Amino acid sequence: MNYAIETTGLHYRAGTTFELGDLDLRVPTGSIYGFLGPNGSGKTTTIRLCLGLLRAARGTIRVLGHAIPAETHRMFARVGYVPERPHLYPTLTVREALDYHGAFHPRWDAAGATGLLRTFGLAADTRINRLSKGENGKLLMLLALAQRPDLLVLDEPTDGLDPVVRRDVLMAVIEFVSESGATVFVSSHLVHELERICDWVGVMDRGRLVAEVPMHSFKNGIKRLRVRNAPAQAGDMPFVLLARERADGASGTEVWVVRGWQPTMHQYFEGIGAVLQDVVDLDLEEGFVELLRTARSPREG
Repeated sequence: MNYAIETTGLHYRAGTTFELGDLDLRVPTGSIYGFLGPNGSGKTTTIRLCLGLLRAARGTIRVLGHAIPAETHRMFARVGYVPERPHLYPTLTVREALDYHGAFHPRWDAAGATGLLRTFGLAADTRINRLSKGENGKLLMLLALAQRPDLLVLDEPTDGLDPVVRRDVLMAVIEFVSESGATVFVSSHLVHELERICDWVGVMDRGRLVAEVPMHSFKNGIKRLRVRNAPAQAGDMPFVLLARERADGASGTEVWVVRGWQPTMHQYFEGIGAVLQDVVDLDLEEGFVELLRTARSPREG
């Protein structure tokens, strides 16, 4: 498999309070990869390292085949980036911002930019310092898309935007990918938003990547099981056990949360003398929460 972003053993420390520890990240070429995690988990730090905006203490980074930071300038010619915070000159008009950015990108799509102005309802003669937060978000996305990048990197692109603006922005991304086949790496803490558009997901917590799987595996493979008469030592499991707790008001019954579930795995419980009473699907947000809870338990226990 080819990767648009690949890191190996990536390590970074910010002061005494945050550490990104030995991060191995793989973003398949052509995918829409959702980078999930609570605020402060390391998503933005990882993005800035991959784009050469921060320098890692150790480890390797390759973006679109370019070694970072040595080939950052070549990488940026092929990457569209929407940062967490706006970076536009406030006294320019929207049209001036388009002309300014277009001058730096040889693949700049002037006709496409004009079309997105209409789609997003942006007035070309409006100064940037007079735009609303939603209009700023649309303009940043427009500038990134008009570059016709091979890789689109979006850091919380819809944070704080109203539902209508979020829909417009995400639809523009989906349409761009369908036309170009580009890779999208999008970070967010809005789980359900990414569920609709992503085919891969990585989950960050406290500077660690706690899961990296295809979206369909993430959505379909995390289950809540009700198990009766399970022994304390359950032997080798065919799935990953995320949590195991006694069920309220049910003697001898436990609730297990597992990852990597397949229907044929019910035979495992027969083999250990237990009874599988129920298998419950979890939505993406519930699975996300269970992953975080499990990842934190060794440190908090």
